[in-house]
Amino acid sequence: MRLGFFLREAVRSMRRSAAPSFAALATVLVTMLVLGVFIPIVQATNGAANSVRGRVMVDVYMRTGATAADDARVRGEILQVAHVRSVQFVSKAAAYAQQSSQFPQAYALLGSNPLPDTFHVIPDKPANVLAIHTALTTGVGGTGMIDSSVQSVSNKQTDTKKILEVTSLVTITAAVLAALLVLASILLIANTIRLSLYARRREVEVMKLVGATDWFIRWPFVIEGIIVGAVGALLAIAVLGATKIALLDPLASNWTLIAAPRTIAFTVLLAVLLGAGVLVSALGSGLSLRRFLKV
Repeated sequence: MRLGFFLREAVRSMRRSAAPSFAALATVLVTMLVLGVFIPIVQATNGAANSVRGRVMVDVYMRTGATAADDARVRGEILQVAHVRSVQFVSKAAAYAQQSSQFPQAYALLGSNPLPDTFHVIPDKPANVLAIHTALTTGVGGTGMIDSSVQSVSNKQTDTKKILEVTSLVTITAAVLAALLVLASILLIANTIRLSLYARRREVEVMKLVGATDWFIRWPFVIEGIIVGAVGALLAIAVLGATKIALLDPLASNWTLIAAPRTIAFTVLLAVLLGAGVLVSALGSGLSLRRFLKV
């Protein structure tokens, strides 16, 4: 009974103050649209950075005359190095077959296979790749390579450092931008709702003076905030859904750049936007009303 009364009061208040309510709804709509576009972009950026970091590894090249026993021994020694997650072995024959298929004319001129057996050393964390490189090149006690059968270890320390620094900067920047956007969205919606409440401050003051309790006054405004947030979020969801169906889905089948990034599922994104719109609007209405309740 009381819930129905509060709901009717909220609808009546929205009708009487259509302009402020529409401004709050438009603010929620625009903010949710920005969030709906920005969240997948941040996820795609972080995914690309993590993908690049995941390709960082150390290559260990065996000597030309290394035997299968040498390969097995070196593999065991590499696995004992700290921070090594796994080791991938590529034989000289497999490497030759792969390279010759890409450059058949060049490899046709070679009389023999010049490629060595190779170990791709995958670190447990990309940041530990430099420590692995140092351990492999200095060996036990700093006396040289970890094994006499090892010819060399890939020397890409400068490039690796740049990759780690750039990807870390991209991840941190995306996180900071996401936090700032969420904060700006909350403040924008809350301030718009506060302006809407300011236009009806006299009504609140009169209700307070005639003996209405704080929550009796607050509930219609909270329900109004929920309605405004839900409608604004649903309109944003409709726009995003139409854009996805009409624009992104056709392009994704032809553009690998659009189809490749893995981002939040669209249904989950819709639920996040709807929940955020309702929650922020309801909290903005309830909290912004406090100053007008002090009569």
